[in-house]
Amino acid sequence: MARSPTIRSIDDPLRGQRGNAIFPHELSEKFIAASGPGGQNVNKNATAVQLRLTPAHAGKLDERTKRRLLELAGNRATKDGELVIEAQEERRQEANRIAARQRLADLLWEASAPPAKKRRRTRPTRGSVERRLKAKTQRGEIKKLRQPPRG
Repeated sequence: MARSPTIRSIDDPLRGQRGNAIFPHELSEKFIAASGPGGQNVNKNATAVQLRLTPAHAGKLDERTKRRLLELAGNRATKDGELVIEAQEERRQEANRIAARQRLADLLWEASAPPAKKRRRTRPTRGSVERRLKAKTQRGEIKKLRQPPRG
């Protein structure tokens, strides 16, 4: 399966498959203090970002994609139907903003993919059944020859 397009700017819409898109004005951001290493930078600056989206209010998403987004989100979806994505790996706020948008874009790409085709059951051909049974018989003969003689 193809990957979602790479996010270059926070002003670009996030594009999914089959015409689905999320526009920047449909997202809300909250900046929080990041945990982990980083020295004084962590204590001074709120570099981690929480990106929030309510799929029900996203105008350019079809109903199936909205449902799939919340299903695929798992623990990142709240009870109110809001999607929360956090990014705090980078030291710069701008890099975390782009990382969070990329995660959302990847999720959107997967959620908007067309459904997988149902597998149609097929029957094995007569020749393949016969070959399989012949191979089983030969294997059984080999194992029988390994046994010590009875008597």
